[in-house]
Amino acid sequence: MERRVGTVSRGIRCPIIREGDDLAKIVTDSVLEAAEYEGFKIRDKDVVSITESVVARSQGNYAPISAIAEDVKQKLGGETIGIIFPILSRNRFAICLKGMAMGAKKIVLMLNYPSDEVGNALITWDAMDKAGVNPYSDVLTLEKYRELFGESNHEFTGVDYVAYYSDIIKEAGAEVEVVFSNQAKTILDYTDKVLNCDIHTRTRTKRILKEAGAKPVMGMDDILTESVNGSGYNSKYGLLGSNKSTEDKIKLFPENCDELVKKVQKNFKEITGKDIEVMVYGDGAFKDPQGKIWELADPVVSPGYTQGLIGTPNELKLKYLADNDFKELNGEELKDAISRSIKEKDNNLVGKMASQGTTPRQLTDLIGSLCDLTSGSGDKGTPVVLVQGYFDNFTN
Repeated sequence: MERRVGTVSRGIRCPIIREGDDLAKIVTDSVLEAAEYEGFKIRDKDVVSITESVVARSQGNYAPISAIAEDVKQKLGGETIGIIFPILSRNRFAICLKGMAMGAKKIVLMLNYPSDEVGNALITWDAMDKAGVNPYSDVLTLEKYRELFGESNHEFTGVDYVAYYSDIIKEAGAEVEVVFSNQAKTILDYTDKVLNCDIHTRTRTKRILKEAGAKPVMGMDDILTESVNGSGYNSKYGLLGSNKSTEDKIKLFPENCDELVKKVQKNFKEITGKDIEVMVYGDGAFKDPQGKIWELADPVVSPGYTQGLIGTPNELKLKYLADNDFKELNGEELKDAISRSIKEKDNNLVGKMASQGTTPRQLTDLIGSLCDLTSGSGDKGTPVVLVQGYFDNFTN
């Protein structure tokens, strides 16, 4: 029988995950129980996706901000430290900033403008243009910024992040000086000890600073790469991907995800006989058109996935075929012609006109974004997502 449904994404309800739980078993059982209760079957090439938050929680991958303070002090000297290009986030960065400030006597906080790396705006482009400010060259002191723009609250959170971050630093016991610049080298006018906090541009920022003579230069991916006094850590990403757990503790990005996804994949093979794919996902990679915010504050969408999720889609654009190659056909003739084209398509369609407009992104980024939107970040209680039919096409 011909299938009438393509891709389906289901949020799977799970128990509340605690440190030490057998997450692979919980995920497997939860998906199978949902399948039985809702009346659907597990198929080959289904994708079981697990949010990074419950992976880190089951691993107990937490750290107190005192561990951040000690690591920052040891690696950057504990005197005047330049903290540059942080994102504007109460959940993601504010608590890390508190730990960083506890490890220094003075913080020179250098902020991007008019917005941070992921699109959170300090000011609008219109306000900046009206003030005659050039964001590619102009450096603003806090006094000049306030003179030009006054207080500016975030559209969604209502927070004035300039004041908020300054207060966090002072409450942590450090002196603070705020600067606004989009040029990494600006910070060297204040200190040569720099902690760059950008995410996706961090490698370039480090290179620019090192070439300009900064010493040392650390990124957030260099802090808590090892345990400090028994704390959690992430050997690859450090503080990147972390977020607030309590007022004095962070949850780090999970470690060793490959072991988990392989175990879940093995569980399904043994129980159902089906060859499924498994991945861990965090933020999706998409942009909000209203607030101009790019969702991806994690260093990657997926820190762990099975082999079948490596690569990019290799798809033909159906509307291109219908409007061009087979524009004279209709009905069953058109359907058969398109089906033949799909079955006979090349293994690599890069550069082919018939694939234009298809999404040239990594499978893990595409599926992870779908899962992030499905599970949400609030009270849905679905930290596992089952995606079915993603690898189907018009011929299935």
